[in-house]
Amino acid sequence: MSVFSAFGAGVDALLRAAVEGTSGFAPVERFDVGARRAKVAAVAPGSPELVRELIRAVNEACDDAGLARSARADCHLFLAVHGEPHGGADAFAAGIAAACGFAGARAYTSACVAASTAVADAAALIAHGRVQRVVVGAGYLVDADQYALFDAGRALALDGRVRPFSSGRSGLLLGDAVGALVLEAAGGAGATGGAEPLARIAGWGRSGDAYHVCKPRPDGHGLARAINDALHRGGVEPAGLGYINAHGSGTKQSDVAESAALRVSLGEAAAEIPVSSTKSIHGQALEAGALLELILTIAALRAGRLPLNAGYLGPDADCPLALVLEPAAARLDYALTLNVAFGGANTALLVGAP
Repeated sequence: MSVFSAFGAGVDALLRAAVEGTSGFAPVERFDVGARRAKVAAVAPGSPELVRELIRAVNEACDDAGLARSARADCHLFLAVHGEPHGGADAFAAGIAAACGFAGARAYTSACVAASTAVADAAALIAHGRVQRVVVGAGYLVDADQYALFDAGRALALDGRVRPFSSGRSGLLLGDAVGALVLEAAGGAGATGGAEPLARIAGWGRSGDAYHVCKPRPDGHGLARAINDALHRGGVEPAGLGYINAHGSGTKQSDVAESAALRVSLGEAAAEIPVSSTKSIHGQALEAGALLELILTIAALRAGRLPLNAGYLGPDADCPLALVLEPAAARLDYALTLNVAFGGANTALLVGAP
């Protein structure tokens, strides 16, 4: 796997920030925010280019997996990208795939669950023996247009921090994310140069609320169905979870609904399982966010370190979760990463030790 974020290129820098609670939020200099209410985002320094970073991330992930260019000719790239890039999402994905030597591509643009939907689709295809491997990529770099839309909608936090599940939280903040992950059938690593597997996609679940165009279903039942499906597919009981990387956008309604979903799906275990939202570190990366968070969850599982729920000010009675507020080590056999999107789309990915 490979990642690029506000902390630069590399998984290690991102994981270090997450387990130490180091925020990537800083004043935006990439474009003019003088007329905006909010002035902050988690952006990488310099002037990164999306195409270049995507090609680099995909090639790096493939190289680390031992997937030679000659072996990519029968492999597809599933790419989550924001909106309609120049020429359209399908053409954009096809261009990245061609540059990296893949047989073809599939584009995903379904908001904050785009990348997790791509991972679930890839896992299902592999599990049913239809393909040997799929490379999933995703990319979003904070841009002026989306920043203006979220700012005009009063969704951005004005205090410069994302504070998931905390009292006094006031909204989300955008962040850069580009990443790639090689998924393949169990035992397939030997065919790609003998690389050791990093983790297992043990289960996945998806659901739709059909509740509101942007508000989450307050009782959390839609997301709860996705969580239950992921656990059922993986044969894991709630007590077997060692960590949950929650969607945790830092907005008032979304965090309460997600807390309700965890209580519905996990029962009494919801009060004991460590929970954090890494958006408090790297921000909301829209279509690319779910892949960044999956990569970070895998890195945390491998390191046995829990990412902090940064920005916390105090408890919210409507979010009674076991939040990770201090640096902590833990043995993680299974971890769950959750994402939700406007329109009521929900995803849950269950990852396990290899």
